[in-house]
Amino acid sequence: MSGVLSLLNRKIWGVRWVEIFGGVMVAAMVASIYVAKAAAGRETARIAEIDRQIDESAERVRLLRAEVARLEQPGRLEALSRQVGLGPVGVAQRSDEKQLGVLAAGVRPATVPAAPVAAPPVVDVPDAVVVSEARPEPQAEDDL
Repeated sequence: MSGVLSLLNRKIWGVRWVEIFGGVMVAAMVASIYVAKAAAGRETARIAEIDRQIDESAERVRLLRAEVARLEQPGRLEALSRQVGLGPVGVAQRSDEKQLGVLAAGVRPATVPAAPVAAPPVVDVPDAVVVSEARPEPQAEDDL
């Protein structure tokens, strides 16, 4: 025990070892706290910037949804279609699957089917179960 006390009581330039060790520890704690606070300040600034970007994006989404709602108004679309001469599909313009090849070739079909094609039956399906059909995109001949 006396060896430890003699070590603690030793002096360097008139200051005991224990006091030097304590001063070094205090300085190390002060430096580490400064570094931690500086890092926290940088992170706070980064979080604030990301929050600002999120707010700007949310505002853009809101404006775009409002624009889509305005552009999709049925009255507006009907007025635009009348301006360019569009109208509902007439009975004479309808065809069936067998005539698609002829229509694609640019030749008008000779006959129009007399009976209208029956629509598929309407099935009441809950919203959570609705599954859209995936249709493959046609590939260009260059891709093959």
